[in-house]
Amino acid sequence: VQLQASGGGLVQAGDSLRLSCAASGRTFSNYAVGWFRQSPGQERSFVAIINQLGGVTDYENALKGRFTISRDNAENTVYLQMNNLKPEDTAVYYCAATNPGTIASWRARRTTSNYFSWGQETLVTVSS
Repeated sequence: VQLQASGGGLVQAGDSLRLSCAASGRTFSNYAVGWFRQSPGQERSFVAIINQLGGVTDYENALKGRFTISRDNAENTVYLQMNNLKPEDTAVYYCAATNPGTIASWRARRTTSNYFSWGQETLVTVSS
């Protein structure tokens, strides 16, 4: 499976954005998908994950309530709805696939080496 993120842009604090992670390949629904982000000088960090059918999700604690991950397997797409954006959300956002078992472990789903098919990133810039 190949993934490509899109939907980033320049917004003001308090605005919303919806990122998309489009997949190619017929096996998309076999995988969980995660979103990560990386700010300048920082390590890539976990944002959210969704399981194959979309019924199980997890978020970085600080993002709960503002970010929502969802997927449409018919459209081969995973979304990340980001509301009430803050300047600290400024980062390059990535999506990646992972095997279904990853979501079962708190540590595993936050470990970048458990993911593959890292898609082309999308930049989100939030101005104050």
